[in-house]
Amino acid sequence: MESIALVIVLLAALMIPLVMARLHITNIPTAVAEIIVGIVLGPSLLGIVQTNTTLNQLSSLGVIVLIFLSGMEIDFSLFRRQKRPDNQPGPVSVALLSYASVIVMALLASELLKITGLFGHPIFATIIFSTVALGVVIAALKEKELLSKPFGQTMLLIAALGEVVPLLALTIYSALVHPTDKSIWLLLLIFLVAIILLLRFRRPYQWFAQIDKSTTQLDIRLAFFLIVTLVAVAAQVGAESILGAFLAGIVMKLLHPREETQNKLTSIGYGFFIPIFFIMTGVRINLRTLLADPASWQLIPLLLVGFLFAKVLLWPILRRRFQPRNAIAGTFLISTTITLVVPAVSVGRNLGIVTSQQAGAFTLAAVITCLGAPILFNTLYVKEKEDYQKTVVHFIGANILTVPIAQQLTKGLYDITLYTDDTTRYKTYNSEANIQFLDEFTAEKLTAAHAFQADIVVLGYFDHDKNYQLAQWAIAAQVPRVIARFENKDIQSDEYDQLTAQGVEIFNTLEANISLLRALIESPATVRILSDTTAGIYEIVVRNRRFTGLAIKNLPFIDQITISQIYRDHEFVAPHGDTQIQLGDHIIFTGAKDAVGEIRRQVERLN
Repeated sequence: MESIALVIVLLAALMIPLVMARLHITNIPTAVAEIIVGIVLGPSLLGIVQTNTTLNQLSSLGVIVLIFLSGMEIDFSLFRRQKRPDNQPGPVSVALLSYASVIVMALLASELLKITGLFGHPIFATIIFSTVALGVVIAALKEKELLSKPFGQTMLLIAALGEVVPLLALTIYSALVHPTDKSIWLLLLIFLVAIILLLRFRRPYQWFAQIDKSTTQLDIRLAFFLIVTLVAVAAQVGAESILGAFLAGIVMKLLHPREETQNKLTSIGYGFFIPIFFIMTGVRINLRTLLADPASWQLIPLLLVGFLFAKVLLWPILRRRFQPRNAIAGTFLISTTITLVVPAVSVGRNLGIVTSQQAGAFTLAAVITCLGAPILFNTLYVKEKEDYQKTVVHFIGANILTVPIAQQLTKGLYDITLYTDDTTRYKTYNSEANIQFLDEFTAEKLTAAHAFQADIVVLGYFDHDKNYQLAQWAIAAQVPRVIARFENKDIQSDEYDQLTAQGVEIFNTLEANISLLRALIESPATVRILSDTTAGIYEIVVRNRRFTGLAIKNLPFIDQITISQIYRDHEFVAPHGDTQIQLGDHIIFTGAKDAVGEIRRQVERLN
């Protein structure tokens, strides 16, 4: 019978996304649909699936993998404070203030709930009310391509805090309510182990990628080693297993795994373990006993109000930075909660502070938020001012080489500035391009003039010694790309080799002319494309996750371009129709110049 029950659950997990796709159900998270199907299959309605040892074990693994993947979803770079020239509050400050209001209102909602007499543990209720479904928020923001925009970053930070803070609070609360022979200070041990594992595997992980093959899958083995190790340590120090799984996800994230690794882990989790967990969550909810108890069904609307009440101050805070309508949309989106509620309720049941009926009430209230909040967000959100970031290119040195290039770069795609320390050249080219004059080039003055705050810095002086010094300053300023003109290859000087080793891209006129002449002989059509005014050869970098995993033949603009090469992981890939696009791919293609701008905007939009 256990095998039959497992088959039914797996069949349900297979059919749920198929039915949702067939009926065009896009506003309801899959996890919510799985819980609802679990309720239907369980004792509430059909009664064809009951809890058993096999399903309980797989469900336990499911919640561990779910929390692990949640830890991997946190982007720690968002927590860095960013200077904003418009004097508007940045995502970090808005998110911190917003989540502080959530904690205060959650505590107030919990005290009001205690007064009703329906639930008498306000600290536990505060933890539940302050949770946010990070996975649901990410999915909603990704769908609207908002992850890289100020609104999306703010929502993502609030959601991340809504998962990290309650998880830590739940672990500490559990240790205080259910004291063991383990000291609460031993919780620090699990953090220490996480740091040691991170330091231990940071360098070997890069080596793993080089020796990995299909029959070893070292990255996946490492991921599960981290999960098991930290979950085991958590159990030994008296912490909850979900804290160990969450820290394992953070460690894996900080190792900077490849996009392919993240896709494989996501496939394993959401393809097998996690659906079982959510379906079994629904199976454990017995609506018949829940609704038969007046106190339980009265608790559901109060909990729903508590989830919403805890987020009510988000609207005035978000309104300071975003449109009023989007502030309301963001408030509803952050009210979504399910991911941490279910495992937290399980912890509450183990502690003896939550009954099975109350657990069902908490889960159903969370399910309702997931049903309504994403729909309200999608309905209310309107596009903010377009903030597509142009590629910032700074030329240091204004002359007959750099000025024409600055003029010819595709308008609308690049933000161009030239810098010169020559008064004569400034007067000559000032009316031809955007040029800034500095009386001298020093690292301090160039930094003060924001010369190194660019995506690409081009060093165009004819003096290679001057370009070498400028390159060192640009490297120290951590400019992503540095292109230096270097005409002299002196065998007695190693400057050329040093720049190459440091990642500087070298432009040499003689080598460029030789390559161009050879191309004119061997591939005259290529040269014609390069000099054509209506078509050309272009390169774009895939930064929009909406295109990752998409086959070339399914690209929405494939009929406008011809892809010749894909540069991936320092190697060229010969593309064909079924080749899947990966994040960070450099796509080299030919096409009409008037179509390149929109294609670049779609593909290079951070998301």
